Amino acid sequence: MNNEERLEGLNAILDELTEMCVENVLLVEGMKDKMAIVLLGVNADMRAVQSEGGPLKVAESLFDERRGAVIMTDWDPKGERIAEELEHALSSLCVKYDKTMRSRLRSICGSEINDVESLPSFYSRLATESVRRRVGRK
Repeated sequence: MNNEERLEGLNAILDELTEMCVENVLLVEGMKDKMAIVLLGVNADMRAVQSEGGPLKVAESLFDERRGAVIMTDWDPKGERIAEELEHALSSLCVKYDKTMRSRLRSICGSEINDVESLPSFYSRLATESVRRRVGRK
């Protein structure tokens, strides 16, 4: 996948996230992740799992609110652990959740970044390279 395709894929994911978060809550790890998502233009009800009592507390609040979730934790070892804890807590309470967006992001980013807070700079780099390519610069 070249960088223009990656940028298109990233834009598609961001659009889908905005749509999904009309009815669901976006679950991120911390405040920097929330800021990154906002910088990317996604308008969503977000919860920073780390500052809101952890996966179980967040799952319980979503159960009480009768809301679904989109898991968007980092794809480093800590983020993987938190995602697994969220999945377990949400499923045990029969709260619907999506984890595919996170997987798709991970696939697009490859090994270049492994956290949500780095997405705006990654997006910017892809966009800059795409523009340079179109005007014939390297």
